[in-house]
Formats: sequence, structure tokens, C-alpha cells
Amino acid sequence: MFKDTKVFSGFAVDDIQKAKAFYQNILGLEVTEEKMGPATLLTLHISGGSTILIYPKPDHTPASFTILNFPVDDVEKTVDALTELGVRFEHYEGEIKTDEKGIVRGRGPAVAWFTDPAGNILSVIEARPMAS
Repeated sequence: MFKDTKVFSGFAVDDIQKAKAFYQNILGLEVTEEKMGPATLLTLHISGGSTILIYPKPDHTPASFTILNFPVDDVEKTVDALTELGVRFEHYEGEIKTDEKGIVRGRGPAVAWFTDPAGNILSVIEARPMAS
């Protein structure tokens, strides 16, 4: 039924302009906006032609799971660059313990989690070459 449908995902934020500034100016993504009635919606344009819808929700509760994963060649360099831009990384104890930079190592690919201005969880994850 949906085999040939171009699927997209979406998530909510509490402040659409803060979200636009973060995704565009900090993460460097192409962001467009459009009006839908009184609301402004954002579209993130992702490599490969994918899009992600961001919509305002005044009573927004941040997602308690990772909503976006950004594969990168070097997690540590990316964490350092984002930290310089003011991004704060999450720190976890217990089973998934992060180091002083907020990076989990040795449990598969290196990964670090951070939040957008609405508190939604995002990650940078070390990209691995595809097995042939």
C-alpha cells in the first residue's frame, strides 16, 4: 500500500523560532518555513532528499527517546565543535555510562546525546562503513 509513498517524520517543539535558529544556525541544516493557518511549520531538508516536519505544540512535552540520529565520521570532533557552539551534551551513569564529554564508547559505535531547545533528544553517532 505505501511502497511508493515518500514517507516523512515529524516532531513537536514549544517554540518554532528557537527550533529554526537551532537547526539552521547550530546544526547547519537547510530549514524552510510555511504557514498552516495561524501556525508556522518548519521543514528540515536532510541529505538524500528526506524531509522532517517540525510543528508547534504549546503544551509540548519533550520526547524521552532519541528522535534524530546524525551519523558523523568522528563523534569526538563533532562533540567538540558543537560544544564550542554552546550545545550541552547529556551525561549518563549506569549501564550506558558517558565520559566527561558525554560520549559512550566501547558499546558499538561511539555516540553522544544532546537536546534541542524544546528538550527533544538528538544524537551524533559514529558512522560505520557498510559491510559488503
